[in-house]
Amino acid sequence: MASAAAVVSLDPSGNLCSFFKQDQKPVGWAILGLGSYATTQILPNMRYCKLSKPVAFISGSPDKLKRYGDAFGISPEHRYSYDNMDAIKDNPEIEVVYVITPPGTHKDFTLRAARLGKHVCCEKPMANSVAECEEMIDACAKAGKQLQIGYRCHYEPYNLQATELCRKGEFGVLRSIQASMGFSAQPGIWRLNKKLGGGGSMYDIGIYGLQALRYLSGEEPSEVFATISNPPKDERFKEVEDTVHVVFKFPSGLTGSVACSYSWAGVNRYEVLGTKGRLVAENATGYYGFQFQIGSRSVTVQPGNMWASQMDHLSECIRTGAKTNRTPGEMGRQDIRIIHAIYESARTGRSVKLG
Repeated sequence: MASAAAVVSLDPSGNLCSFFKQDQKPVGWAILGLGSYATTQILPNMRYCKLSKPVAFISGSPDKLKRYGDAFGISPEHRYSYDNMDAIKDNPEIEVVYVITPPGTHKDFTLRAARLGKHVCCEKPMANSVAECEEMIDACAKAGKQLQIGYRCHYEPYNLQATELCRKGEFGVLRSIQASMGFSAQPGIWRLNKKLGGGGSMYDIGIYGLQALRYLSGEEPSEVFATISNPPKDERFKEVEDTVHVVFKFPSGLTGSVACSYSWAGVNRYEVLGTKGRLVAENATGYYGFQFQIGSRSVTVQPGNMWASQMDHLSECIRTGAKTNRTPGEMGRQDIRIIHAIYESARTGRSVKLG
């Protein structure tokens, strides 16, 4: 019998993590929520996974369960409704539940999955409040299960390379990181419903800019000052915010900024300014078409699939028992804590210090 090859994982600094033997059974994933992101990004990209396999679907739509179950080869007995989701407890093939529903539903689905003895991958933003995040973390810890947040950019090659260059001092001492993220939100989408979305542009597209500041700098902000503006008489923003501008202070003296909006034609970029150089990233955190430049030189990276890498990372942690989850619940909780400080600053007109 041929010996099994091992898949090697590296952390963002290039350090060796653990091994996963390819003759081991792939980890079985149940996809909960069959919306656009699940069906056009997650499921199509799972074919690139080496350690993860879709084995079940959970949805509130019988039509979607049949349509996508047939399309992706999920047997009828492995298609569950939200009402009979508890039956997954008796299905040993399901090891992970991937929660891909609006943020306002994340807490309840995560708690249910943990109680049913399953590991959880939960899409970002993690939940509607810090308290909900803590419930999710505690429930998974009590069940002895892993909790990963779907921060795909932590597994995306261009952003990994940018992070490594920042950490190695390629740009000298970092002085400023500026991020701008936005698109035009169409009326009627769940993102404009506060109960489902948790917030507006800051909760949704703005979290990518916040995340970029955190992973590029390797620091946590110590203070925020924010303003929020909504266009007058625009019915889209009765419940959630439109345009947000935030200035961040960091302990090192670095200043960061995030601007985000639901009323822009479309922008996704960040710029890193240091004492020795600068990095400009266009389509910085999108799905495809990354353009990263150092001065006038384009950045080239080894191709990779961020969705497959994200899922395989959790599967590897599960199989090996590693405690190296790169994007754990604590990371998601910190983003929600910062975002609510941003809301407080905008409401009071004062800067807010972060503990």
